[in-house]
Amino acid sequence: MVSSPLDAAQPVSHICPSPQVVANEVPDRARSFLSQAISSLHAPAGSVMLAASAVDAMLKEKGLTKGTLNSRIDEAAKSHLITAEMAAWAHEVRLDANDQRHADDEAELPDEAAARKAVEFAKALAQFLFVLPARVKRGRTL
Repeated sequence: MVSSPLDAAQPVSHICPSPQVVANEVPDRARSFLSQAISSLHAPAGSVMLAASAVDAMLKEKGLTKGTLNSRIDEAAKSHLITAEMAAWAHEVRLDANDQRHADDEAELPDEAAARKAVEFAKALAQFLFVLPARVKRGRTL
């Protein structure tokens, strides 16, 4: 829904639901993957794969570049970059994306709820790794 004053020449005053925007503090590659994952929630398999790509890009941005996404998640937890619970959720996203990437005949196709869950994790990880630290840094310099 979009609303504006009665005069069509006036600017739009509200858009519902509000569009989801990925914060500028998130590095370009991860922000691009996450934005695409959000924009493609209507195509859940693609959205899940893009969310996993966003997670991978974020971990690489933090210096975890060797090995597979599986090993990068484990290393992020081992080095306390993320919590064990975050690692468990990251592995769920990774495995859901793998099912789609490999067109696993045994795996069910994800629905929009599954895609939203993957996107929510990627958004939370972006907040934790990039947005919150940037806010803290800005807050401490005031």
